[in-house]
Amino acid sequence: MTEPIEPDAEGNRHRDGLFIRVYFGDGRHIGPGMIELLETIRAERSILSAARRMGMSYRRAWLLVDELDHAFTERVVQTYPGRRGHGTDLTEFGERLITLYREIEAASAQAAAGAVAELRAKLSPDRGAEPAAVKACEPR
Repeated sequence: MTEPIEPDAEGNRHRDGLFIRVYFGDGRHIGPGMIELLETIRAERSILSAARRMGMSYRRAWLLVDELDHAFTERVVQTYPGRRGHGTDLTEFGERLITLYREIEAASAQAAAGAVAELRAKLSPDRGAEPAAVKACEPR
């Protein structure tokens, strides 16, 4: 099980690898942010606490959960209104959704490993350098 990525001192979440978004052809999709939210809800057992931990508004988190609940024939979370904290659990299907997504992600990463390694080997060591195109556009 993958743990949510904690932000660094500047609040950025850095990841290495592929970002997979699965589109279903009718506008619905699942992606890394939705899965990370579900994993954080599982850890926090609360949509509000998960939203805070991820640095997003409660409304945004709730809308993403609602989008997932309506995208599939089964709900991804079970809420218990009125509880203070620990008011949300993932359903069996919510757990399965995370598992299936992570399997897709792992298979994709394995399939792309050689190409990604070749690209990584060609990365500039000067991470903060301005691209030449930007320098060329600056007035002299």
